[in-house]
Amino acid sequence: MYAVIETGGKQYRVMPGQELLIEKLPLDEGNEYTFDRLLLVVDDNGQPVVGTPYVNGATATGTIVRQERAKKIQVFKYKPKSNYRRRQGHRQYLTRVRIDRIDAVI
Repeated sequence: MYAVIETGGKQYRVMPGQELLIEKLPLDEGNEYTFDRLLLVVDDNGQPVVGTPYVNGATATGTIVRQERAKKIQVFKYKPKSNYRRRQGHRQYLTRVRIDRIDAVI
């Protein structure tokens, strides 16, 4: 069984037992979080249920493993011939989640 969830403006294909990095959720480690925006659910027989836009009554439950930060990226802006240069770094806050189960009414 797997599902496609939507969180943080992105879509992820998840299965039970899988860990994934998503945009930061304001929760502590060990807490459970329920994703209710499931776009697609495929059962063990391979039968898909597609939502319009979300599958009614379907949820995916995960446990917060830890809060992380991504690798630093360098942002460099410049304009030629005008001596304009700006350098800046950024590290995105992320949350590592382990998907425990997918509940769907199929």
